[in-house]
Amino acid sequence: MCGTVVTLDAEDRVVGVRGDPQDPNTLGYACFKGINAPEAHNGATRIRHPLKRMPDGTHEPIALETALDEIATKMRAVLDAHGPEAFGGYRGGGAFFNSSSVMMLPAFLEAVGSHKAYSSVTIDQSAKVVAAGRLGAWPPGRVPFSRGDVFLLIGGNPLVSVSANGFDTRNPSKRLKAARARGMKLVVIDPRRTETARHADVHLQPLPGEDCTILAGMLHLVLEQGWQDRGFCERYADDVEALRRAVAGFTPEVVARRADVPVEDLLRATTLFAKECRTGAAAGATGPDMSPFGNLAEHLIECLNIVCGRYLREGDEIEHPGAIQPRMPRRAEVVPPMRTWEQGPHSRVGGFGPIAGEMPTGTLVDEILAPGPGRIRCFVTHGGNPVSAIPETERVVRAFESLELHVAIEPFMTMTAQLADYVLPPKLQYEREDLPAWLYESFISPEPYTRYTRAIARPPRDAEVHDDHFYFWEIARRMGLELRLFGEPLDMSRAPTTRALLERTTRDSAVSLAEIERAERGLMVEPERQLVEPGDPASPHRFALLPADVARELAAVEARLDEPSSADAHFPYRLAVRRLRDANNSAGLGLPSIKARVPWNPVFMSPDDMLLEGLTEGDEVEVVSRNGAVRARVRPDPDLRRGVVSLTHGFGDLPRKRAKYEDVGANANELLSLDDAARESINAMPHMTGIPVAIRASDRDEGL
Repeated sequence: MCGTVVTLDAEDRVVGVRGDPQDPNTLGYACFKGINAPEAHNGATRIRHPLKRMPDGTHEPIALETALDEIATKMRAVLDAHGPEAFGGYRGGGAFFNSSSVMMLPAFLEAVGSHKAYSSVTIDQSAKVVAAGRLGAWPPGRVPFSRGDVFLLIGGNPLVSVSANGFDTRNPSKRLKAARARGMKLVVIDPRRTETARHADVHLQPLPGEDCTILAGMLHLVLEQGWQDRGFCERYADDVEALRRAVAGFTPEVVARRADVPVEDLLRATTLFAKECRTGAAAGATGPDMSPFGNLAEHLIECLNIVCGRYLREGDEIEHPGAIQPRMPRRAEVVPPMRTWEQGPHSRVGGFGPIAGEMPTGTLVDEILAPGPGRIRCFVTHGGNPVSAIPETERVVRAFESLELHVAIEPFMTMTAQLADYVLPPKLQYEREDLPAWLYESFISPEPYTRYTRAIARPPRDAEVHDDHFYFWEIARRMGLELRLFGEPLDMSRAPTTRALLERTTRDSAVSLAEIERAERGLMVEPERQLVEPGDPASPHRFALLPADVARELAAVEARLDEPSSADAHFPYRLAVRRLRDANNSAGLGLPSIKARVPWNPVFMSPDDMLLEGLTEGDEVEVVSRNGAVRARVRPDPDLRRGVVSLTHGFGDLPRKRAKYEDVGANANELLSLDDAARESINAMPHMTGIPVAIRASDRDEGL
């Protein structure tokens, strides 16, 4: 996505990467994935040959043709013996940021006949999909970041994560400074005074897990004070009065006490967003979506946008009408709630339905371990690390070790790859032709910008690596399956080229692949302005602000308002998620240069809390939850509020290896649970932040 200048040596190896200051999209910015590409491409940790797992758990090189033959034979045996329901697969970031191959795993599972597709999407921010499914949707979208008078951000830090729904993350610091310079106001709700919150006009620092409390309180104020967009609500929203009654108990004083924020700040934040500013949207990130009541939090965020009318209207220009994705009319009307999870296949355990066309990743472990017909026995991991992403690591490991066959398409020996029977190494980003991540292009870039990148680097001299799609095609061919991509079959007699797959991807785009390729620094796809079209005046569809399940969840939040926020004396702190600038979840942590800077993940605490606990920087502590415990070293963070501890996800290694903390860090997933009480009811999203924990000083310090 970032525009970069790449330096090659005489053998066409990547030896340097820097941001391109002339790039019109990212303005010289490049994240860790680009800057560290030389090490990723050429370093010793890269897998360069197909690997096969030996009986003792180690991996040895295997000839590619032999590996593909063995995989296809074993897959065919599973299919013949147990049927298509025995197959599953998982996509991670390595798949989603590979435009020629991103749809190959779904195509493969479809060819097999299995619906058991999983991905990192449903172990992250799938609450946004649930919110749209319960509320309905507005095709033109919200008022964009570039035009709003205000932006309300809940639980995100895009200046570090380079990710937040609705925020312009193309060089996030420059984009935020430009927005502030034109007068945009910023409100941030986050337990930490993050790098982003430092720019805020108002910053609320609640306890983690209280986003619903605050959002309901803001809605209460808006509706009681009459700050809503009455015309928009009357035309497009149902249940406004029911919502008013449902949030009546969330008065400023009650909310401030429960969330532990100054009532003056709550009033100021709401007044600024809803009264003083008339355009600009609210958006949530991982903070609310990974918390208890995450689905409700996203629903209330969108209710705030609806009640305040923060959407594009008829005649407004669509900021991102589509670059690679086909353009379609955007009408000023509500698309009714779809509740797709109530239709289609459901999980064998828990009865969870599909979210955004996939099964929830929070159900994957049960689908592998639960006995009976339909148990997953054969699994393909494409560019992801589910063993590191899913809570209850020991149970996750047990599940993956029970598989009859596990194939990973992965360039590094992640926790997941270590458990794979076969590891097939792909080409990396500068070794293949590619386009930006088109599947989620409007979330990544607010403008219809795209670029073509040719393959400029050669893989290491001794490597046997291929494009990801090649592996799927070869296995399918050997199994006698036909792969279909975008509704049309692939030629199974001749492997498709990467170019051919990219051309198929752009077949219905506003511009051709050839046109994109000719633009040296990418292309702003603007054949003509697209405006919001009039809606159907006879349309009966309206936003459902308070369906029955949302009302029940809101009542459950209200029922605890009078309880002290830290009522559990055994677990007086709350755990908060945290992002790193040098890595994204587990991606990048294995590179030696990053490992030298971030060898392990400290547990961060407020200096006041450390003083209370008698701790000093570097002390060994035990972080304890109801589900488990991890050892870590403590570090003060003066920007973190009291009552909160923060631990970055993605660290750790397989439990059986008993690796030292100083070598791999602490695995936060050992504190979490997959029990029904610890995950959301619709999308099975595990609660990964806002959970009660305790901090105990360790009675030993001999190297963790």
